[in-house]
Order: sequence, then structure tokens, then C-alpha cells
Amino acid sequence: MIKYLGSKRALADAIAAAAMELGARSAADLFAGTTRVGQALRQSGIEVVSNDTAAYSEAFGQAYLAAGPDVDRVRIQRLLRHLRTLPPVDGYVTETFCRRSRYFQPENGMRIDAVRDEIDRLELDRVERGILLTSLVEAADRVDSTVGVQMAYLKRWAPRAANALELREPVAVAGPAGRVTRADANELAAGLDGIDLAYVDPPYNQHSYLGNYHVWETLVRWDAPDHYGVACKRADCRTRKSAYNLRRQAGAALADLIERIGARWLVVSFSDEGFHRPDEIETLLAGRGHVGAVDVTRPRHGDGADVASLRRRPDRHPRPGRPPGRHRVAPLEHRAPLRVRPRPAPRRPRGAVDFARTRSS
Repeated sequence: MIKYLGSKRALADAIAAAAMELGARSAADLFAGTTRVGQALRQSGIEVVSNDTAAYSEAFGQAYLAAGPDVDRVRIQRLLRHLRTLPPVDGYVTETFCRRSRYFQPENGMRIDAVRDEIDRLELDRVERGILLTSLVEAADRVDSTVGVQMAYLKRWAPRAANALELREPVAVAGPAGRVTRADANELAAGLDGIDLAYVDPPYNQHSYLGNYHVWETLVRWDAPDHYGVACKRADCRTRKSAYNLRRQAGAALADLIERIGARWLVVSFSDEGFHRPDEIETLLAGRGHVGAVDVTRPRHGDGADVASLRRRPDRHPRPGRPPGRHRVAPLEHRAPLRVRPRPAPRRPRGAVDFARTRSS
């Protein structure tokens, strides 16, 4: 799995355990990112709808959540062997992310160009395409020269950047196959009929995930976009804005999303270093039913990094010595009328509140 600011690695197992305790059989991850939570839910036997506006998240979703036992893994291995043998190509990645910026060594950049061009020439279904794109993005992530976000690259090459690009097959995830969407979460939420549980993890500050991971977005879209700045960000990073990245709009956007969701159960996570205050979120959720909360301490991302494209904006650089942030996770019983397939409604276990307290002790 790629390096990802906002990754829910520390929360995924707890969220899956809560979903199982609540008796959920289906779940929607509305801001899926790299699909860590979706994978944990699938491994718990839950059918997942994985949604995000990012093209790279859609690829991950196809590889890890939509891919079922019908995928021809022998064919996937054969395709990967073919991609490994391609001659290098001096293309968009080499020019933009190796010369104009320094995300990759040129040798790896040319291999990325060659593989990405060939993926578009192959006859693939959606899942096969997602698997190959995921393999490429993960391979590129293992040889990049960043601190984990692409707002910047290191002024000195990271040691891993000298390694050769290596395509690996994404690991098959056990559990029921899900489906993948690429839609605005607020627009999608009202149409999630038959979903038992929704997981909500919206962006929490002014930095969009499109800007943070613009290289991966370009690798998947393969649209050779115009770019700007030292970091060579996609030009549409300036225009594809989300209400969740605007302080004055983020609260209203989240309230609207919570109102639209018809699932019986909600699990909401957020950082206390962002736009949303824990007490405000708990008040919002309390209007819909029982709320339990757990604090999860996490290290601050990127402390002390020597980053090229932040040289002229030192005020945006994380300052060493600042206290770590925390994620808040709030399981919620949604008491609005159910919109699920006819079957007995899942009973809220008596231990739901105890779960939150236990996890925070």
C-alpha cells in the first residue's frame, strides 16, 4: 500500500470490528482514499461500496474491493511479465517528474512512461485495468523521493529512489466482492439504499488530496495535464475544489452529508487538527442518535522534512516539536427510518458504548 497522509491504517481494524459488532452486512466508504478501511471491512465479510472522486482511488478499489475469484490471476501475471520487459520511453513522466521536478530518477521515469502507455494499448476489463494501474502506482511509490505527499519532493534523493521500478501483483483481498464508484460523496449518499453502515472520513483542512497526490492522479488519468509551480502540480488542482477544503463551507458540507445518509449505522472519523472541532462533530451526530467516541493518537506527518517546493513557504512546513494530532472516531446509531432490504434490522449490541471506552483506555 502506498504512503498516504490520512491513511486509516491505525483505525481500519477497529472500524471493521465495530461494523461486525453492529451486525453490518454491507458498508459504504464514502471517502475511500487507498481503500484501507474498505479492505478491512471486506476481510470481515462485509460487502463494500468504495467511493472517492480521485481516479487513483478508483483503481485501488477495482484491485482490492471489486476483484473477485473470477479474476484470471494467471493472465494478470502474464501481463505483468510483459510490462516488465518493455523498453524505456522518454515521455511525460520523465520530462515532468524527473527533469522539471525530482520525484523519480530518470531511469524509473522512463520505465513508468513505457508501462503506462502500454496499459492503454492492452485489451482489459475494468478490474484488470485497476489491478495493473495499482501495480504501477505502488511500484512508483516505492521509488519516489518524497515524504509521502506530492506537494513537494526532497531536495536530496531519497535512498529508495535509486532502486529499480518493480511491478508486483496487488494482493487479492478475501471476502465478498464489492463495487466502486467515483462520485461526489454528498450526491452519492442519498442513493445508498440497502447499505447497513456508512463510513465517513472527509478531508479536514485546506490541502486537497488531489494536490497531495497529483502524481498518482496523473498516472491513472494519463491526460498529460498542464502543470504549475516547483511541484509541477496538475493545473486542475486550482479549479477542482471541494467544500471540505474550505473552512467556511466544510461544516455545512458535513452536516448535509450526515443528513443525506440513510444507513442505520454511521462511523465518522476526523482529525482534531483540522476544521472540525470534536465537540461540534459529536453535537452534530447526537442529533441523529447514540454517539460513542474513541481517541486515537497518531504521529504528526512530515516533521523535520527537507522539502524542495516548500522553501518559499516555510510557514506551511510542519514544525518539529509540535504535539501529535489525534483522530476521533464516533460510531453512531442512525435512528432515521431504515432504507434496507427487507430483513430483521440489526440490533445494536449492548457493548457498543463499552467498545468506544475500551478502545480509548
